[in-house]
Amino acid sequence: MNLNEIQDLIKFVAKSGVNEVEIEKKDFKIVIKSGGRNRKDEKAIIVQAPQAQPVVQAVPAVAPAPVAAPAPAAAPAASEAPAGNDENLITINSPMIGTFYRSPGPDKESFVQVGDVVSTGDTVCIIEAMKLFNEIESEISGKIVKVLVDDASPVEYDQPLFQVEPA
Repeated sequence: MNLNEIQDLIKFVAKSGVNEVEIEKKDFKIVIKSGGRNRKDEKAIIVQAPQAQPVVQAVPAVAPAPVAAPAPAAAPAASEAPAGNDENLITINSPMIGTFYRSPGPDKESFVQVGDVVSTGDTVCIIEAMKLFNEIESEISGKIVKVLVDDASPVEYDQPLFQVEPA
C-alpha cells in the first residue's frame, strides 16, 4: 500500500463517519481511529511496517517461557503443602499483556493480600496496557492463597496472577 492509498483511506474514514478501520495484510497493518465526523482532532493512525511484524510474532513465542517459569516454582510449594490443597486451587490469569500492579497507586494499599477473601467482581489488581489502567476483577469467590507476580512486573496474556481457594 502506497502513501496515496493511505491518504485516500484516511479521507474516506473522515467522510464516512466510521470510528475505526483496521487493515492487516501479510507485510503491514494499518489502524485508523477517529472520534467521529466532527472530532477531527481525535484521529489516530497506526502503521506497522514489515519490520515490526516479526516483533509482534515474537511476543507469543516468548509467552510459554513465563507461563512455564511459575509452574516449577509452584511444584516445590506443592511438595511442602498437602497435595489435595493445590488441586482445589483456581488460578486467576491475566486477560491481557501489560504491567501488573497490586495497588491503585505507589503509596496506596494493595487490592488484595494473601489470606484475603474476595467475591466475584472484586478488583484484585490493575494491568496497564498502552497507558490505560485496566482493573482486573475476580471471576470467583474465595480466599487468595498465592500472589504469583511481583508488583510492577510485565505480564503476558493468560499468565497466572493469583491462586484462589474457592469458597
